[in-house]
Amino acid sequence: MKKIVIVISALVLCTVLVLVAGCTQPTTPTVTPTPTPVQTTAPQTPTSSLTPVSQTPGPTQTLPENWNIEVQVQSNGFAPDPKISATVRGGKGLNFIQKIDLRVTRSDGIVEDGVIPKPLKVGDFIELSSTTAPGYADRAEVWATTPQGEKVKIFDAYIPFRTYN
Repeated sequence: MKKIVIVISALVLCTVLVLVAGCTQPTTPTVTPTPTPVQTTAPQTPTSSLTPVSQTPGPTQTLPENWNIEVQVQSNGFAPDPKISATVRGGKGLNFIQKIDLRVTRSDGIVEDGVIPKPLKVGDFIELSSTTAPGYADRAEVWATTPQGEKVKIFDAYIPFRTYN
């Protein structure tokens, strides 16, 4: 009889701990995002253009702390199919940022654009074609769209095809 009471007590305790564990996230300031229209078309695919765009990286902006998002930009270093990828690495803004835009301006003048649509998750990525030009030839720009619809440039730099460290 004592064994049954002990087993039942242990199960009840485990159940209570599991239920309470979901409620231990740190509190964040309550921000009410503006509603966004439901996307009824397929996600945007990368596009190419030959429009004249500056090859020189410009200034970037910082998102407010509660919308902060971390994006890693790098080259795959694979000569037969060179790519530049932008990968979402996390941040407080995962639930608030509407989308991440990536633009790659290649050394041959071709510009490609791509989008990581909402809902954003850690590990989401997009890859765009790049070149195997030596040195710092291809430029990558990353924008985050805030809940109010404002595009903020959070990254702008040359991405080398390969680094030898």
